[in-house]
Amino acid sequence: MDGKKLIILTGPTGIGKTDLSIELALKLDTEIVSCDSRQMYRELQIGAAPPSAEQLTRVKHYFIGNLSITDYYSAGRFELQALELLDTLFATHDKVLMVGGSGMYIDAVVQGIDDLPTASPEIRAQMMQRLKNEGIDALRAELAQLDPDYYNTADIVNPKRVLKALEVIAQTGKTYSSLRTGQGKQRPFDIVMVGLTMDRQKLYDRIDSRVDAMLAAGLEAEARNLHQYKQLNSLNTVGYKEFFGYFDGEYDFDEAVRLIKRNSRRYAKKQMTWFNRYPQMHWFDRADEKAIFDFVLNQ
Repeated sequence: MDGKKLIILTGPTGIGKTDLSIELALKLDTEIVSCDSRQMYRELQIGAAPPSAEQLTRVKHYFIGNLSITDYYSAGRFELQALELLDTLFATHDKVLMVGGSGMYIDAVVQGIDDLPTASPEIRAQMMQRLKNEGIDALRAELAQLDPDYYNTADIVNPKRVLKALEVIAQTGKTYSSLRTGQGKQRPFDIVMVGLTMDRQKLYDRIDSRVDAMLAAGLEAEARNLHQYKQLNSLNTVGYKEFFGYFDGEYDFDEAVRLIKRNSRRYAKKQMTWFNRYPQMHWFDRADEKAIFDFVLNQ
Protein backbone atom coordinates (compact mmCIF):
# COMPACT_ATOMS: atom_id res chain seq x y z
CA MET A 1 0.00 0.00 0.00
CA ASP A 2 2.72 2.47 -0.92
CA GLY A 3 1.52 6.05 -0.57
CA LYS A 4 -1.70 5.15 1.22
CA LYS A 5 -2.44 7.24 4.29
CA LEU A 6 -4.87 6.89 7.16
CA ILE A 7 -5.67 10.31 8.61
CA ILE A 8 -6.88 10.00 12.21
CA LEU A 9 -8.81 13.02 13.46
CA THR A 10 -9.40 12.95 17.19
CA GLY A 11 -9.97 15.14 20.21
CA PRO A 12 -12.12 15.34 23.34
CA THR A 13 -15.88 14.98 23.41
CA GLY A 14 -17.79 18.10 22.41
CA ILE A 15 -14.96 19.76 20.51
CA GLY A 16 -16.65 19.43 17.12
CA LYS A 17 -14.97 16.50 15.42
CA THR A 18 -18.01 15.46 13.40
CA ASP A 19 -18.68 18.77 11.64
CA LEU A 20 -15.01 19.26 10.84
CA SER A 21 -14.56 15.70 9.58
CA ILE A 22 -17.43 16.05 7.10
CA GLU A 23 -15.80 19.06 5.47
CA LEU A 24 -12.39 17.42 5.56
CA ALA A 25 -13.68 14.21 3.95
CA LEU A 26 -15.32 16.21 1.17
CA LYS A 27 -12.06 18.04 0.48
CA LEU A 28 -10.19 14.71 0.42
CA ASP A 29 -12.92 13.03 -1.64
CA THR A 30 -12.83 10.11 0.76
CA GLU A 31 -14.95 8.21 3.29
CA ILE A 32 -15.01 8.15 7.09
CA VAL A 33 -14.26 5.24 9.41
CA SER A 34 -15.66 6.01 12.86
CA CYS A 35 -13.63 5.07 15.92
CA ASP A 36 -16.26 6.00 18.46
CA SER A 37 -17.15 3.02 20.63
CA ARG A 38 -20.66 4.32 21.43
CA GLN A 39 -21.80 5.62 18.06
CA MET A 40 -21.75 2.01 16.90
CA TYR A 41 -24.88 1.29 18.95
CA ARG A 42 -28.01 2.07 16.98
CA GLU A 43 -30.13 2.60 20.10
CA LEU A 44 -27.98 5.54 21.29
CA GLN A 45 -29.30 8.11 18.85
CA ILE A 46 -29.11 11.13 21.17
CA GLY A 47 -26.63 10.47 23.95
CA ALA A 48 -23.84 9.18 21.70
CA ALA A 49 -24.20 12.15 19.30
CA PRO A 50 -23.74 10.18 16.07
CA PRO A 51 -23.64 12.04 12.73
CA SER A 52 -27.06 13.22 11.61
CA ALA A 53 -28.95 11.61 8.74
CA GLU A 54 -28.04 14.61 6.59
CA GLN A 55 -24.35 14.27 7.41
CA LEU A 56 -24.44 10.56 6.64
CA THR A 57 -25.82 11.32 3.18
CA ARG A 58 -23.01 13.81 2.50
CA VAL A 59 -20.17 11.41 3.35
CA LYS A 60 -20.18 7.62 3.58
CA HIS A 61 -19.50 6.46 7.17
CA TYR A 62 -18.60 3.07 8.61
CA PHE A 63 -19.14 1.72 12.13
CA ILE A 64 -22.12 4.01 12.79
CA GLY A 65 -25.24 2.28 14.13
CA ASN A 66 -23.94 -1.12 13.09
CA LEU A 67 -24.48 -2.81 16.48
CA SER A 68 -27.18 -3.29 19.09
CA ILE A 69 -26.47 -2.53 22.74
CA THR A 70 -26.89 -6.27 23.43
CA ASP A 71 -24.10 -7.24 21.01
CA TYR A 72 -20.71 -8.23 22.40
CA TYR A 73 -17.92 -6.11 20.93
CA SER A 74 -14.32 -5.26 21.76
CA ALA A 75 -11.37 -3.18 20.63
CA GLY A 76 -9.75 -6.39 19.39
CA ARG A 77 -12.69 -7.11 17.13
CA PHE A 78 -12.64 -3.51 15.92
CA GLU A 79 -8.98 -3.89 14.99
CA LEU A 80 -9.72 -6.86 12.74
CA GLN A 81 -12.80 -5.35 11.13
CA ALA A 82 -11.26 -1.90 10.66
CA LEU A 83 -8.13 -3.29 9.00
CA GLU A 84 -10.25 -5.41 6.67
CA LEU A 85 -12.33 -2.38 5.76
CA LEU A 86 -9.27 -0.18 5.23
CA ASP A 87 -7.81 -2.77 2.87
CA THR A 88 -10.94 -2.37 0.76
CA LEU A 89 -11.10 1.42 0.98
CA PHE A 90 -7.46 1.90 0.04
CA ALA A 91 -8.15 0.09 -3.22
CA THR A 92 -10.03 3.20 -4.39
CA HIS A 93 -8.72 5.99 -2.10
CA ASP A 94 -5.21 7.23 -1.39
CA LYS A 95 -6.36 8.75 1.89
CA VAL A 96 -9.00 7.54 4.33
CA LEU A 97 -10.26 9.52 7.30
CA MET A 98 -10.78 7.91 10.71
CA VAL A 99 -12.68 10.02 13.23
CA GLY A 100 -13.53 9.57 16.89
CA GLY A 101 -12.40 9.89 20.46
CA SER A 102 -12.28 6.33 21.81
CA GLY A 103 -8.67 5.83 22.85
CA MET A 104 -8.74 2.04 22.93
CA TYR A 105 -10.15 1.90 19.39
CA ILE A 106 -7.51 4.31 18.12
CA ASP A 107 -4.84 2.20 19.81
CA ALA A 108 -6.29 -0.89 18.14
CA VAL A 109 -5.55 0.56 14.70
CA VAL A 110 -2.37 2.51 15.46
CA GLN A 111 -0.59 -0.05 17.66
CA GLY A 112 -2.72 -3.17 17.55
CA ILE A 113 -4.29 -5.22 20.31
CA ASP A 114 -2.40 -8.18 21.75
CA ASP A 115 -3.80 -11.51 20.59
CA LEU A 116 -5.08 -12.49 24.00
CA PRO A 117 -7.08 -15.70 24.42
CA THR A 118 -10.84 -15.42 24.40
CA ALA A 119 -12.60 -16.85 27.42
CA SER A 120 -15.06 -19.65 26.91
CA PRO A 121 -18.77 -18.82 27.09
CA GLU A 122 -18.92 -20.76 30.36
CA ILE A 123 -16.20 -18.67 32.01
CA ARG A 124 -17.75 -15.44 30.73
CA ALA A 125 -21.15 -16.47 32.08
CA GLN A 126 -19.63 -17.39 35.45
CA MET A 127 -17.87 -14.03 35.67
CA MET A 128 -21.04 -12.13 34.82
CA GLN A 129 -22.89 -14.05 37.50
CA ARG A 130 -20.17 -13.22 40.02
CA LEU A 131 -20.42 -9.56 39.06
CA LYS A 132 -24.14 -9.69 39.74
CA ASN A 133 -23.81 -11.58 43.04
CA GLU A 134 -20.61 -10.12 44.50
CA GLY A 135 -20.34 -6.70 42.88
CA ILE A 136 -17.48 -5.04 41.05
CA ASP A 137 -15.54 -4.10 44.21
CA ALA A 138 -15.05 -7.76 45.11
CA LEU A 139 -13.80 -8.54 41.60
CA ARG A 140 -11.44 -5.57 41.68
CA ALA A 141 -10.00 -6.84 44.97
CA GLU A 142 -9.46 -10.27 43.43
CA LEU A 143 -7.72 -8.77 40.41
CA ALA A 144 -5.45 -6.73 42.70
CA GLN A 145 -4.40 -9.97 44.39
CA LEU A 146 -4.01 -12.12 41.27
CA ASP A 147 -2.44 -9.56 38.93
CA PRO A 148 -1.23 -6.43 40.77
CA ASP A 149 0.81 -5.25 37.77
CA TYR A 150 -2.29 -4.96 35.61
CA TYR A 151 -4.42 -3.67 38.47
CA ASN A 152 -2.03 -0.77 39.05
CA THR A 153 -2.04 0.35 35.41
CA ALA A 154 -5.50 -0.51 34.07
CA ASP A 155 -8.70 1.51 33.98
CA ILE A 156 -10.25 -0.50 36.82
CA VAL A 157 -13.17 1.94 37.03
CA ASN A 158 -14.41 0.24 33.87
CA PRO A 159 -15.97 -3.13 34.85
CA LYS A 160 -15.26 -4.46 31.36
CA ARG A 161 -11.49 -4.17 31.91
CA VAL A 162 -11.72 -5.99 35.25
CA LEU A 163 -13.90 -8.78 33.87
CA LYS A 164 -11.70 -9.26 30.80
CA ALA A 165 -8.55 -9.64 32.90
CA LEU A 166 -10.18 -12.12 35.29
CA GLU A 167 -11.62 -14.10 32.38
CA VAL A 168 -8.18 -14.45 30.80
CA ILE A 169 -6.67 -15.50 34.12
CA ALA A 170 -9.39 -18.12 34.60
CA GLN A 171 -8.99 -19.35 31.03
CA THR A 172 -5.18 -19.59 30.93
CA GLY A 173 -3.95 -19.71 34.53
CA LYS A 174 -1.59 -16.86 33.62
CA THR A 175 -1.76 -13.22 34.61
CA TYR A 176 -3.26 -10.79 32.13
CA SER A 177 -0.22 -8.52 32.35
CA SER A 178 2.17 -11.36 31.42
CA LEU A 179 0.29 -11.96 28.16
CA ARG A 180 0.43 -8.35 27.01
CA THR A 181 3.46 -7.67 24.82
CA GLY A 182 3.06 -3.91 24.42
CA GLN A 183 4.77 -4.20 21.03
CA GLY A 184 3.25 -2.20 18.21
CA LYS A 185 2.20 -3.95 15.02
CA GLN A 186 3.33 -2.80 11.60
CA ARG A 187 0.65 -1.46 9.26
CA PRO A 188 0.84 -1.53 5.44
CA PHE A 189 -0.14 2.16 5.27
CA ASP A 190 1.08 5.42 6.77
CA ILE A 191 -0.77 6.92 9.73
CA VAL A 192 -1.10 10.67 10.27
CA MET A 193 -2.63 11.70 13.59
CA VAL A 194 -4.38 15.05 13.99
CA GLY A 195 -5.55 16.16 17.44
CA LEU A 196 -7.94 19.02 18.17
CA THR A 197 -7.50 21.33 21.15
CA MET A 198 -9.43 24.25 22.61
CA ASP A 199 -9.28 26.53 25.60
CA ARG A 200 -10.47 24.36 28.48
CA GLN A 201 -13.22 26.67 29.72
CA LYS A 202 -14.53 27.16 26.19
CA LEU A 203 -14.60 23.39 25.71
CA TYR A 204 -16.43 22.90 29.00
CA ASP A 205 -18.99 25.53 27.97
CA ARG A 206 -19.51 23.68 24.68
CA ILE A 207 -19.97 20.40 26.55
CA ASP A 208 -22.58 21.96 28.84
CA SER A 209 -24.42 23.42 25.87
CA ARG A 210 -24.36 20.09 24.06
CA VAL A 211 -25.84 18.33 27.09
CA ASP A 212 -28.63 20.96 27.13
CA ALA A 213 -29.26 20.28 23.45
CA MET A 214 -29.41 16.52 24.07
CA LEU A 215 -31.92 17.06 26.87
CA ALA A 216 -34.06 19.19 24.56
CA ALA A 217 -33.85 16.45 21.92
CA GLY A 218 -35.20 13.82 24.33
CA LEU A 219 -32.22 12.24 26.08
CA GLU A 220 -34.25 11.49 29.22
CA ALA A 221 -36.86 9.53 27.25
CA GLU A 222 -34.15 7.67 25.32
CA ALA A 223 -32.44 6.69 28.58
CA ARG A 224 -35.75 5.64 30.15
CA ASN A 225 -36.43 3.30 27.23
CA LEU A 226 -33.04 1.68 27.87
CA HIS A 227 -33.29 1.53 31.67
CA GLN A 228 -34.10 -2.19 31.68
CA TYR A 229 -30.71 -2.85 30.03
CA LYS A 230 -28.70 -0.71 32.46
CA GLN A 231 -26.42 -3.61 33.42
CA LEU A 232 -24.96 -3.80 29.89
CA ASN A 233 -21.44 -2.47 29.40
CA SER A 234 -22.64 -0.57 26.33
CA LEU A 235 -24.78 1.56 28.66
CA ASN A 236 -21.99 2.27 31.14
CA THR A 237 -21.92 5.56 29.29
CA VAL A 238 -22.09 9.20 30.31
CA GLY A 239 -25.59 10.52 29.69
CA TYR A 240 -27.28 7.22 30.39
CA LYS A 241 -25.84 5.91 33.65
CA GLU A 242 -26.60 9.20 35.40
CA PHE A 243 -30.23 9.03 34.32
CA PHE A 244 -30.42 5.42 35.51
CA GLY A 245 -29.51 6.64 39.01
CA TYR A 246 -32.31 9.22 38.76
CA PHE A 247 -34.81 6.60 37.61
CA ASP A 248 -33.74 4.38 40.54
CA GLY A 249 -34.49 7.17 43.01
CA GLU A 250 -30.90 7.88 44.03
CA TYR A 251 -31.19 11.62 43.27
CA ASP A 252 -33.44 14.09 41.46
CA PHE A 253 -33.52 15.26 37.84
CA ASP A 254 -31.41 18.36 38.41
CA GLU A 255 -28.69 16.28 40.03
CA ALA A 256 -28.74 13.86 37.10
CA VAL A 257 -28.16 16.76 34.70
CA ARG A 258 -25.37 18.15 36.88
CA LEU A 259 -23.68 14.74 36.93
CA ILE A 260 -23.96 14.33 33.15
CA LYS A 261 -22.25 17.67 32.60
CA ARG A 262 -19.60 17.01 35.24
CA ASN A 263 -18.83 13.51 33.99
CA SER A 264 -18.71 14.70 30.38
CA ARG A 265 -16.09 17.28 31.37
CA ARG A 266 -14.14 14.62 33.28
CA TYR A 267 -14.28 12.32 30.27
CA ALA A 268 -12.91 15.08 28.04
CA LYS A 269 -10.01 15.59 30.44
CA LYS A 270 -9.32 11.86 30.49
CA GLN A 271 -9.35 11.74 26.69
CA MET A 272 -6.77 14.51 26.45
CA THR A 273 -4.52 12.66 28.87
CA TRP A 274 -4.79 9.57 26.67
CA PHE A 275 -4.15 11.42 23.40
CA ASN A 276 -1.09 13.19 24.82
CA ARG A 277 0.58 9.76 24.98
CA TYR A 278 1.06 9.84 21.22
CA PRO A 279 4.37 11.51 20.30
CA GLN A 280 3.32 11.50 16.63
CA MET A 281 0.17 13.57 17.24
CA HIS A 282 -0.06 16.86 15.33
CA TRP A 283 -2.05 19.31 17.46
CA PHE A 284 -4.25 22.11 16.12
CA ASP A 285 -6.63 24.57 17.69
CA ARG A 286 -10.15 23.56 16.65
CA ALA A 287 -10.89 27.08 15.43
CA ASP A 288 -7.95 27.09 12.97
CA GLU A 289 -9.70 25.08 10.26
CA LYS A 290 -7.55 26.51 7.47
CA ALA A 291 -4.36 25.23 9.13
CA ILE A 292 -5.96 21.82 9.66
CA PHE A 293 -7.14 21.55 6.07
CA ASP A 294 -3.80 22.75 4.68
CA PHE A 295 -1.88 20.25 6.81
CA VAL A 296 -4.03 17.25 5.92
CA LEU A 297 -4.32 18.06 2.22
CA ASN A 298 -0.53 18.31 1.98
CA GLN A 299 0.10 14.89 3.50
